[in-house]
Amino acid sequence: MIKQFLVLTFLSFLFSNNSPKIDRIIKKANKQYNLVRDFETTMSVNLKVPGFRMPKKSYKVYYKTPNKIKIKTKGFGVLPKTGLFTSPKDNFDNLKNLNLVLENNDSNCVLISGNVIPDSLKAQFPNEYAKLSFNPFVDVIVDTSRWLIQSVTTRIDTVKLFEIKNLFQKFDKKYYMPIESKIEYYIKDAKLANWLNNDFNGMMKMGNKLDAPNDVVQGTIKILYDNYKINSGIPDRVFNDRPELND
Repeated sequence: MIKQFLVLTFLSFLFSNNSPKIDRIIKKANKQYNLVRDFETTMSVNLKVPGFRMPKKSYKVYYKTPNKIKIKTKGFGVLPKTGLFTSPKDNFDNLKNLNLVLENNDSNCVLISGNVIPDSLKAQFPNEYAKLSFNPFVDVIVDTSRWLIQSVTTRIDTVKLFEIKNLFQKFDKKYYMPIESKIEYYIKDAKLANWLNNDFNGMMKMGNKLDAPNDVVQGTIKILYDNYKINSGIPDRVFNDRPELND
């Protein structure tokens, strides 16, 4: 693990002068994302969390650019907010010290790594020291043949916090949309509820002490997307009411 981290650090230094190339990758991915002005879909969520039970849940989701979202469900439901409805540009704007760590021409994939900007998080830090000491890395794999974000991994050093993997399908011969998202997380059991409700809040409160195996649990959230309607012209009035979501 230490050797892998040293190699990653060396590669980060090696490719540190690739800012124009990184900017181009982000712009291309964001252009692909912005082809979709609005959509509605049905999301089916299957949660596998140790010590936490929730039956398979369905959500009706409406989205309209740039940031209008409405989510409907009946009864109790859990749906993490991080990374599901955010543009590539907005995601990368939350990172600093971006480096093109790895470029694989055979698989048409690149790996961009950076540090999370603490002020970009919707998190309450107990003090300034906690903000300065919370310094996770984010690794983003971009498919440059279709300009799609395949996966996002958040880690502290070599220890994963969570990872989002996306599987895409082409609709209407033009629009790539996710048909499956799988979120794997490694988090302290006592902070699980905070993470589900506040995303980074629970992880921030853990600090950087993630070495005790019996303190950390692994879980998965699998999301399937179906019944897409893309660029159908969703009226603004759809988003006027508060989302009917208990998370």
